[in-house]
Amino acid sequence: MSATVRLWMLALLSAAVLLSRCDALAPGGLSTAPDLASADVVQQLQGTWQRDAAEQGMQARRLLTLRPNGSFLETVHVVDAGGAATDFIHEGTWLYDGTNLKRHYTSMNGNPPSRLNLPFATFEIRFESRNEFLGIDRIHGHEVRYRRVAADAQP
Repeated sequence: MSATVRLWMLALLSAAVLLSRCDALAPGGLSTAPDLASADVVQQLQGTWQRDAAEQGMQARRLLTLRPNGSFLETVHVVDAGGAATDFIHEGTWLYDGTNLKRHYTSMNGNPPSRLNLPFATFEIRFESRNEFLGIDRIHGHEVRYRRVAADAQP
């Protein structure tokens, strides 16, 4: 075997080893925290969650589906004070870092988000039960409550 072939084989082997270590950062890796407790939280977060909000005569119901492959789907149904309804569908990727549930939106109502305003959502997670968690937004200073619902729930 020539020296060139051996060098290429060594380079390919090195690349394979490096790529095999990148699973935690892939969309399906879901957690950047190495501990077992974080892996349990990742398992617990997977599924469909509902959040309801009402403000100034408007009502909104959000369904957030956190998929095992690291993607999410968020559907939002908004009814204004006059009864007019509007629906939104957003998609992206999610992960749990040991403290925070982080979502990166890649599609906003079927369109890619503006490169000038890439939407991210980060909430510190506190489970109140197996089927309910509190999300704390430390940046904007508010809390949101999600409860687990059936996968086929409608907004």
